[in-house]
Amino acid sequence: MWDIFLQTLPFFMLIALGYGAGVTKFFSEEATAYLTKFVFYFALSAMVFRFSANLSLTAILDWQFVFAYLTGTTVVYLLANWVALRRGLPMAEAAVEGQCAVIGNIGFLGIPMLILLLGEAAVGPVMMILAVDLIVFGSLIVILITGSRDGRMSPKVLVTVAQGLIKNPMIVSISLGLIVSAYGLPIPDPVNDFLLLLGAAATPGALFAIGASLASRSAERIAVAGWLSLCKLVLHPAAVAIAALFVFQVDTYAAGVMIAAASLPVAGNVYMLARHYGVAPSRVSASILISTVISVASVSLVIAWVTSF
Repeated sequence: MWDIFLQTLPFFMLIALGYGAGVTKFFSEEATAYLTKFVFYFALSAMVFRFSANLSLTAILDWQFVFAYLTGTTVVYLLANWVALRRGLPMAEAAVEGQCAVIGNIGFLGIPMLILLLGEAAVGPVMMILAVDLIVFGSLIVILITGSRDGRMSPKVLVTVAQGLIKNPMIVSISLGLIVSAYGLPIPDPVNDFLLLLGAAATPGALFAIGASLASRSAERIAVAGWLSLCKLVLHPAAVAIAALFVFQVDTYAAGVMIAAASLPVAGNVYMLARHYGVAPSRVSASILISTVISVASVSLVIAWVTSF
């Protein structure tokens, strides 16, 4: 456990450095927004494309894995939604709380950390989890919020969802990389070196951006944020572990990657969606802050456990 904690510590130290820069205003909110945009659209996209281009879709596409992750995640998602509705919240707010309960920071934290700690073989499982989060749950929140406001489903909602997926650089990067891999297209050395150099900026840039963005978060609605953090850091990995190891009997290494990914704190893109639609952004902000702070210890515990088997 201590060895794993020491291995994860540099990642959280980078987050803490970004947080310090944000709190002291050395790094303004505007600067953080532009750094996040650079990482998301350029550095991280280059890293994901390079990983995907070296993967075979038939080799990584494991439907048992997908169904195990989808099952465990859906259980916690429905639980969080049910609790929110029982508290008398409208469907739009329940959908946002459900998103907080299951969508972890795979892109900015999971890809660099899990691949380094669990090995290059973790790339395939992490990509599948990222795809499920973006395609299934990323679409679901838009459908639920928009549908609840309009009172019905309309083709316009589906068009909005499709446009969001097409414009998402993670989806585009994974898709293009897999196309290159499927057709065996060669990547010239200068292009590969360019992607390697640009992708290398993803890890420090993403972690610094996470910390700097946390500086503007508020810890309002502590009880609700605490409940959602519990869902994300404890219930989500537990449900995924049961589904992967006992129900679908996924390969133990892939199951370990899945469980570790499920233990990550609430993703920043949930806040972006909440702010865009004007649905409980302060609640999401508090959930991100609290879950990220607690994850310094909890993620190390989970990774130490999964590496034991």
